Amino acid sequence: MKITEETVDHIAHLSRLEFEGERKVAIQEDLERIITFMDKLQEVDTDNVEPLIFMSSEINRLREDIPARTVTQDEALKNAPQRDSDYFRIPKVLDKDV
Repeated sequence: MKITEETVDHIAHLSRLEFEGERKVAIQEDLERIITFMDKLQEVDTDNVEPLIFMSSEINRLREDIPARTVTQDEALKNAPQRDSDYFRIPKVLDKDV
């Protein structure tokens, strides 16, 4: 399948991205390689292949989740550059006008 410049523009619009010049050409080439690879996968006979549920047969050995207080609030706040009673103070990061 041939990926056209219009296809790249359409995909860029849908994903709210902008590509210009060499970047657009690189994206177009990447998409063509992906499509070629997917076409190659279509050639593989998968009729008797079971669906893969897990990527490996390894089983995670997780510790039991036991709640415990490891750091008190005062200990967490003692090295804070700025604090306000029980909370960290940070610079404003969001405007309400947005």
